[in-house]
Amino acid sequence: MEQRSHAESALAGAAYGMLVVLGVVLGVVGGFTHAWYIGASFPAAAIGWVPVLFGLCFLAGRMMRSKLGASAVAIGWLLVSMVFSLKRAAGDLVIAGDIAGFVYLYGGLVAVVVAVLLSPSSGGSWLMRGSYGPPPPTPDGS
Repeated sequence: MEQRSHAESALAGAAYGMLVVLGVVLGVVGGFTHAWYIGASFPAAAIGWVPVLFGLCFLAGRMMRSKLGASAVAIGWLLVSMVFSLKRAAGDLVIAGDIAGFVYLYGGLVAVVVAVLLSPSSGGSWLMRGSYGPPPPTPDGS
């Protein structure tokens, strides 16, 4: 396993933190804009947010070369979206239980889960790497 310096570890931590912030921003903007309809019954914005969520989570996972990169964006988005879907004391909802709300929440959830699953694995467990046999021999023959 490769050892990182303190500066590299701090930089990686800051990058993951910024990805969570990106997810929070996506959740806030998406939560307030998902209910735009074309006509009376086509939730265009909610349908548009699903590939945006998939794309940004998948790209974050590819750029960080780990499932944690995609998961960081997904966690930020999910936290905000779940809070926005809770009923307030005054009875208000940001993400209502209409067709646009369902498409945005459930479609977005499927999109971020698929993006995390398709992101590259950074190693770790043999289950995640896909190598099921014995480890390859080292150059010194051991």
